[in-house]
Amino acid sequence: MSTITLGGNPVHTSGEMPQPGTQAPDFLLVKNDLSTVQLKDFSGSRLILNIFPSIDTGVCATSVRKFNQMAANLNNAKVLCISRDLPFAQKRFCGTEGIENALTLSDFRDGSFGKDYGLEMIDGGLKALHARAVVVLDENGKILYSELVPEIASEPNYELALAVL
Repeated sequence: MSTITLGGNPVHTSGEMPQPGTQAPDFLLVKNDLSTVQLKDFSGSRLILNIFPSIDTGVCATSVRKFNQMAANLNNAKVLCISRDLPFAQKRFCGTEGIENALTLSDFRDGSFGKDYGLEMIDGGLKALHARAVVVLDENGKILYSELVPEIASEPNYELALAVL
């Protein structure tokens, strides 16, 4: 279990994030068209996993926008923006904001991604949503970088995430 904060108040996660040097846990997430994807579907590409509570909050929306801009300049890398939002909300946001370089994925069905990555918040006002985090994977799913953002209302360190690519 990790402790982060929301507005300075402690919030606990369901476990520990996977660390650099380890293999990323597999996942089954839902795309905007309600089809599913797994980690193996991205084999051969480097990945930035931008993980957050809800696309309908200011900081989460900002992280999706910024990673979308950065993704346009990446070679052999994809940005996956992952939350428990319904795919319909993610699709609406991407259409409104012109998000074309990042792929939004939902963990709404069973929350297994949040649990497997140790990022499900188990208490506090956002209980059951994901903590804010970034995980960068190489072409084989090995973790190169991970950041659990200590304050949910803060943005991740975009530059460090990109630097490992």
